[in-house]
Parts: sequence; structure tokens; C-alpha cells
Amino acid sequence: MISLYDNLPSLDLHGADRDYARILINDFISDHYKIKDKKVIIIHGNGTGIIKRTTQEVLKKNKYVEEYKIDNFNSGMTIVKLKI
Repeated sequence: MISLYDNLPSLDLHGADRDYARILINDFISDHYKIKDKKVIIIHGNGTGIIKRTTQEVLKKNKYVEEYKIDNFNSGMTIVKLKI
């Protein structure tokens, strides 16, 4: 089955700690803003929720992020719309 998100750039944070996740997210967002990608995916998983909360905190403060939301079908993934 082909997903609507298969062709979108994605960042997988599995195995990252909170501080490293912050760096990875900001670098990923910055890079894709520069190349004018409109949407990206961040895969944070569910687990204890620490990386998921960290992702939301970072996205809320990032100046390149227009909006973001948890995917309706996969709560371990956030869809991010960039300001282009």
C-alpha cells in the first residue's frame, strides 16, 4: 500500500535522546526550508512520550514552521508544514 507521505522527506528520531533530537529537528527543518520543501515528516514514535513532547516543543518555537500536527493514522509521526 502506498502512503500519501511516501515521497515526503522524513526524519526518524528513534534512538535519539532529548537534546540530540532538538538539534536534529532544527537542522532538518532549516535544511528543508532552504530547499523549499513545503511538508516534511518527523517520526518520533510513541514510547514514553519524551521525544514526542520534545518534537512538539521544538516545532512550536521554530520560525520556519507554519503548522504541525500528529498524523491521524499514526500517532508516532508528526506532519510539518513549512513557511515557503
